[in-house]
Amino acid sequence: MPTQCPVIWPRAIVHIDMNAFFASIEQRDFPTLRGLPVAVTNGERGSCIITCSYEARAYGIHTGMRLPEAKKLCPKLIQRPARPRAYIKVSTAIMQVLQDISPDIEVFSVDEAFLDVSHCQRLHGSPVRMARMAKQRVLEVSGITCSVGVAGDKTTAKFAAKLQKPDGLTVIPPWEARERLRHEPATALCGIAEGIGSFLAEHGACTCGEVGQLPISVLARRFGNLGRRIWLMCQGEDPDRVTTDIPAPKSMGHGKVVPPNTRDPEVLLTYLRHMSEKLAARLRRHAMQAQHYGIGLRTREGYLGLKLKLASPDNDAEAIFRLCRFVLAHRWHGEGVFQVQVNALDPQPADQQLQLFSAADVTHGEVNKVMDQINQRYGEFVLAPARLLHRSDMPNVIAPAWKPEGHRQTIDDALNHRDDD
Repeated sequence: MPTQCPVIWPRAIVHIDMNAFFASIEQRDFPTLRGLPVAVTNGERGSCIITCSYEARAYGIHTGMRLPEAKKLCPKLIQRPARPRAYIKVSTAIMQVLQDISPDIEVFSVDEAFLDVSHCQRLHGSPVRMARMAKQRVLEVSGITCSVGVAGDKTTAKFAAKLQKPDGLTVIPPWEARERLRHEPATALCGIAEGIGSFLAEHGACTCGEVGQLPISVLARRFGNLGRRIWLMCQGEDPDRVTTDIPAPKSMGHGKVVPPNTRDPEVLLTYLRHMSEKLAARLRRHAMQAQHYGIGLRTREGYLGLKLKLASPDNDAEAIFRLCRFVLAHRWHGEGVFQVQVNALDPQPADQQLQLFSAADVTHGEVNKVMDQINQRYGEFVLAPARLLHRSDMPNVIAPAWKPEGHRQTIDDALNHRDDD
């Protein structure tokens, strides 16, 4: 009898999701932690759990839980301060090795990626075989496991990867996706959060199958093009493509939590100076500058702040800090502050147009260049303004928009990475 030809999928997406990524690296690098409940926090003083090992999860501990609460559930819980640079190094190696399977890779976060393997089936074999290849390559290069989902679209592949953890492999072929999702809550799909879920529930559609019974126009009227995509996602037909290009940033920013209810202007100025220096150095590192900046102070009532404009595009920390001083003087009236934020709202390539620089401008540029070179070689803020001697000692974290290359390859103070697998 003739050999049956393998089925070629019209579209095949593999989603790689690392298992308790940060905690797994801690257990890999420190063998005495293996098999023990481990919680990773932002520094020694961090009280919020960024992620935890599966041994800790068995006690009901989860991402976002406060450390004191977690230790009530598991008195022997081991706290580990996050090591962002170690995690970045492992993640970069993983993303590089996955490109050997398919060049069509989208880095979704520091511990997740999509591979479009549709055009690699004649080279490597079936999508399932390539998923197994991905699992093996990840293990070889990192020493830790991942869970993988295989489907005909991104949303279903990501859903599938969550079904078997840790170290799982779940396959939902495109011709089975609609039926497989029929009885699943629509909110189980990535991108359908509580707000959209509430709208769907108001229209009697809680499961993916029930969403399919709604006229697509109902969602389109409320959400526009996103509504159409939501409807298709619930049918296992998400049209969203794997995005390999890293778009130019629409904004760049750094923020930091301050001591709760801070009312001391000197403390706020120190934090604002810290964020100004970090943002300016980052802009310069990627040969960018901005003319419009947003400065914010988070209070109990929300953010106080302003969007301000420099006379010309700049990436000098002193210029940014002057805007911060202006906001503190004119928008803040002594309210308790919980976080500061400094954003470049229109980052653009530096020196796009010829400008007439004063001698002071040239001097600032040369000083910044020397300072950047020293800090890049010997460590962040080896050279820094005197005010930063009293800066926060809380360590940096991985930016949510981190990518392994380009302007998004950065560790900053914006938000803790949420490792929710």
